[in-house]
Amino acid sequence: MTDVARSGAGVLFMKVGTHANEPLEAIIARKRAEIDDAGFALWGYGGNTCHPTTMVQPFARDFERRGGTIYLCMQPMVSNHFAVTERAVEYSTDGVDWEAIPLPINVVGSRYALAINDLHEEAFDLPLAHTRVAVGNSMGRRGDKYIAGRVDKACLEVIEPSSDDPSNDGRSVEIGLVARLVDPYAVFVRN
Repeated sequence: MTDVARSGAGVLFMKVGTHANEPLEAIIARKRAEIDDAGFALWGYGGNTCHPTTMVQPFARDFERRGGTIYLCMQPMVSNHFAVTERAVEYSTDGVDWEAIPLPINVVGSRYALAINDLHEEAFDLPLAHTRVAVGNSMGRRGDKYIAGRVDKACLEVIEPSSDDPSNDGRSVEIGLVARLVDPYAVFVRN
């Protein structure tokens, strides 16, 4: 398995695809250009399972204190997301104080965004049964039990498989895209 998903690693898992009428390939190219121009990109998303201040920021800071790096591990999928394509113009780390989003960075159709760099293709299977939710009300729950139904993202810690638990054979997901989360990790965005 890749070093990204070694035991003890922190990963933010997310399903990705077409977003705001833009195909994934175009989003990847745009985000790589943003990283080249601004040093980082903001990867937009929605939903509350990875809320910026209550989930992602504490999760990333905890791993950073331990000397770790958080990787965004993305599972490409077919999607039809037709959100508003208006560019967000401001971001906030706390939802109170707002700053202008740097001009090279474009976030569209999202409420939140992850701060990333080193966006690259990397194919590997992430065994969700060998992960656990790392923060929040579901902390400690196995990843394969948590990622189900409409839950398509999570802050996870990779754990050693237990040889005495036959149910640890749970499903794996195919990762195709990886990025490194960078400070401030996750932000609110608005038009």
